[in-house]
Amino acid sequence: MTTTPAAAAGVCPFTGRSSALPLDGNPHTPTPALAEFRENGPATPIRFADDHEGLLVTQFGMAQAVLEDPRFTQNPRRFLLGPPEGEVHDVDQQAKDALAVADILSLDGDQHRRIRRSVTARFSVKAARGRRETVRGFVTETLDAFLAGPNPGNITTDLATPISVRSHCLVLGVPDSHVQLFGDTFAKPTTTQRKFDVVREILELVRLTPGDNVFSDLLASDLTAAEVEGLAWVLSVSGRDSVAYMISMSVLTLLKHPEQWELLKREPELLPGAIEELVRYNTMFLTVFSRTALEDMEIQGVTIPKGQSVTVSPVGANRDPERFDDPSTFDITRDSAGHLGFSHGPHGCVGQQFARVQITEALTQLLTRVPDLKLVDADFESPYPLASYLPTYEAPPVNVTW
Repeated sequence: MTTTPAAAAGVCPFTGRSSALPLDGNPHTPTPALAEFRENGPATPIRFADDHEGLLVTQFGMAQAVLEDPRFTQNPRRFLLGPPEGEVHDVDQQAKDALAVADILSLDGDQHRRIRRSVTARFSVKAARGRRETVRGFVTETLDAFLAGPNPGNITTDLATPISVRSHCLVLGVPDSHVQLFGDTFAKPTTTQRKFDVVREILELVRLTPGDNVFSDLLASDLTAAEVEGLAWVLSVSGRDSVAYMISMSVLTLLKHPEQWELLKREPELLPGAIEELVRYNTMFLTVFSRTALEDMEIQGVTIPKGQSVTVSPVGANRDPERFDDPSTFDITRDSAGHLGFSHGPHGCVGQQFARVQITEALTQLLTRVPDLKLVDADFESPYPLASYLPTYEAPPVNVTW
């Protein structure tokens, strides 16, 4: 039987209308609307910023199916909250040309595979583990400075962010002389054009003194100059903020659940599984980049006509009780493998293995060196601010004392 997208999505029969993205939640207490959507069906009509009526997926099974289905395209780039006027158009023509051919977040098919393949070796499990000792040194130095500073201290700004900046620079190949510039440019508000200018400056330095890093690989590859610049820009703006968020939110979550903090101190072998649970429980992305159907299709009983855009909510999917028992409970002993905190499919996070290394090293040293860490009372229950028009949670200041 053929159904309309609204009916197939299981929309409440008394409405049948699309809704705006609800923003009344935070990572620990997501908006109740996501659970309501999920209970009504695998997908719910949602209104995009350009007035397109698409679908929001909140059930785990359908989310996974959409993210891995090649019958979707990343274009057009539709967002629920934007993008802001002029966001892409404040750059020069060289930057526009670079994004057109190398923005792996919006490419499809062979071009996406070709561009992504040029960096995957640098982000493999083996490569990530090979950087563990260096990252450990970064964490030690940063934690030394943190503990020598004011008490209480802010984990978000004074520990998580510096660790993420230095680690990001390590894997990309940013020279030591430009680490501060990189942090000021990519960890603080600035224009897209300024980010491109800094990427170009760093690429020229790496060209003169190549090393064992991503930027050197790109410059030595068969990618065009535009592809090198575009991919270097995307890798510079992506991932670092997610790592800083996860370090900060992991500390917050564990300190809000002191029995879990104590368990990790007693049984540090639980940390790998705990990190998967932390990523699931603190999922950053309210929704990921939308996909648009290239043909009429049906997924899990939902009819999706050609041209309709679908966006997945990892926050909603990772709280699906059909996939995770008692999903609102934080439990480091559960098996959270397979969560969608790093997305899924061909556009899944390329740097997720390196992210795990950074989070592991930060938590390991905090647990061993600052075992009596305590959370300073603050309001962590209000709706969290969003980091951008792609709705991702922004970590609050996490103030601690020791």
